[in-house]
Amino acid sequence: MVASRDRPRRLRWLLNALEEQTLTRERFEVVVAHDSRGEETDELLRTHPLAADGTLTAVRIAPGTGGAGANRNAGWRAAAAPIVAFTDDDCRPPPGWLESALAAARRHPGAVVQGATRPDPEELHLERAAPHAHTRRVNPPEPWGQACNIVYPRELLERLGGFVTEPAWGGEDTDLAARARREGAGYVGAPEVLTNHAVEPMTLPAHLRSLWRWQDLPAVVKRNPELRDDLPMWIFWKRTHVWLGPALAGAALARRRRRAEWTALALPWLIHTLPQQYGTGPRGRVRALSELPARAAIDLVEVAALARGSVRWRTLFL
Repeated sequence: MVASRDRPRRLRWLLNALEEQTLTRERFEVVVAHDSRGEETDELLRTHPLAADGTLTAVRIAPGTGGAGANRNAGWRAAAAPIVAFTDDDCRPPPGWLESALAAARRHPGAVVQGATRPDPEELHLERAAPHAHTRRVNPPEPWGQACNIVYPRELLERLGGFVTEPAWGGEDTDLAARARREGAGYVGAPEVLTNHAVEPMTLPAHLRSLWRWQDLPAVVKRNPELRDDLPMWIFWKRTHVWLGPALAGAALARRRRRAEWTALALPWLIHTLPQQYGTGPRGRVRALSELPARAAIDLVEVAALARGSVRWRTLFL
């Protein structure tokens, strides 16, 4: 099951990958639910070889009205299979993905099975070149229930009523996984159920604008307070958010009082945020240090978005 909106090129690559699955074609169906504004997605879903042989079903929602939860609900409800594997239109699974997912679901009947997600190996160079690239790394089982690679029994989806649709984009997959665990369903990780996630380079301004989508995450935490058990100090989303305040205070005090020792307050934030992927050589260290102002801006915007959401939903989550 795939939720999509106006990413026909990425969706084509995903469908091509599903066409190459080792699981025999008569044992699975593909459902794409989308609310795309352009015509390219409709054309792709009409003409792709998976549609020609009856494997692919397209579900059309009014353009721009779906949201991730609504699209996914429309998709799994249109399917007939007793096991539903969710992925996103910017993923490209290897040929054994569905076969591994089915085997894991059979080993854990009635459970939610979360697979692993890695940056697409063919696009990994983009992440190294662009400091603000968007991708995903999931080491299962993680409490967030990311729907880019997760398997649900259909019976459980029906019992839970599927995904929430408010907020429209952000946290609906975490909410569903949390409700499933409260209902007593097993929640297991299956690293062998692997998919590859796209790497999308972004400019820093575009990346900062995209972070405001997280302002409704406090609503998810409010509905599922047990998620706080996995949060740093029960209220912070990321460890860098914990140490951002002391780091800013230390920088301000050092400048105002002209005492360098105040900068020690920034050390915990530096330890948690300093990029590690550039190596320990001089060039790598210089590049990592050069990215610190941008990473501070990212943390500031994330905390601001969550603070705004905390006020709206009347629960503290930063």
